[in-house]
Amino acid sequence: MRKTIKGIFLTGLAVIIPIGLTIYILFLIIGMIDSWLMFLPDRYHPDALLRFHIPGLGIIITAALIFICGLVTESYLGRKVFNLWEIFIEKIPVVRSLYQPIKQIVDGLISDKKESFKRVVMVEFPRAGMYSIGFITGHCPSEVQQNVGKLCYGVFVPTTPNPTSGYFVMVPEDDVVSMDMSVEDAFTLIVSMGIVTPQKQLKIKDHLQMS
Repeated sequence: MRKTIKGIFLTGLAVIIPIGLTIYILFLIIGMIDSWLMFLPDRYHPDALLRFHIPGLGIIITAALIFICGLVTESYLGRKVFNLWEIFIEKIPVVRSLYQPIKQIVDGLISDKKESFKRVVMVEFPRAGMYSIGFITGHCPSEVQQNVGKLCYGVFVPTTPNPTSGYFVMVPEDDVVSMDMSVEDAFTLIVSMGIVTPQKQLKIKDHLQMS
């Protein structure tokens, strides 16, 4: 009886915790963005103009501004203005050193034409014989490849359970083990510390056990 009650309780936790954390994070983000609107003068605040409060209005406004910015940038005049903006940024030493790396990282993450974070691989890290999951970020600079004498890939190896931090390693092509795993499944495996195994890998494991 105690085991049954314990099993039901743990099942309830497994259901409630992911849902609760997701809702908590969403409300945290909504509240944070809504608080930014408080910096507006009272007469220009959306609540004063609409005469009622809309929860999450900050997200709607932010999404609308991003869409308008993208729409304007896609136009001929917008591209010209954006190019002038980048030329202006290039003239400011400190700002340039911050702006350019951030822009390149964002371009690499959102561009469909680039291979950054599109391929899941395994590399021997942190030592030989011990493998870690990583994501291809691109080819290494030519100077690195000349010194190594081989084609090398840049690989981001995330930490667990927080995949937003990690290590950048440069690995020769021959030492990179490609994996038939989606990026989503790889992140799930990393965040869960290996507790949650992708369904495809479970099927392979069951097949090996049966054979």
